[in-house]
Amino acid sequence: MQNTKNRGFTLLEMIVVLVIIGLLMGLVGPRVFKQADKAKVQTAEAQIVMLKGALQTMRLDISRFPTNEEGLDLLINNSTPANPNWDGPYLEDEVPIDPWDRPYIYSTNKPKNQPFELYSLGADGKPGGEGYDADIGYIADKS
Repeated sequence: MQNTKNRGFTLLEMIVVLVIIGLLMGLVGPRVFKQADKAKVQTAEAQIVMLKGALQTMRLDISRFPTNEEGLDLLINNSTPANPNWDGPYLEDEVPIDPWDRPYIYSTNKPKNQPFELYSLGADGKPGGEGYDADIGYIADKS
């Protein structure tokens, strides 16, 4: 009679399973991270469109866009008495930060063909860039 006790897994079987899991992660992991980066870009684009809409709605009330000093905070808080027609807050929550945990850049320093600049510096946090590092939003042409 043979002994039919359960012996568990051998070391070789465990190594084979770990190698298979490692290969699967090597194939699937980069695709998952690529989708996460793509989702961050799409989130930034959606937030910028939402902020632009809030800015335009506020402009209808106070007849101007916020100054550089007031910035996007004017969408939430009318801290200056110079805005008697302010009918906000124009956002349900606080002004969002970009998906890379940095504030959106808002500027009225005479951008070409638009009343303001509103953008994120992308994944690298530096001006310019390509792919996921590219700036996202409404940026004046500096030429």
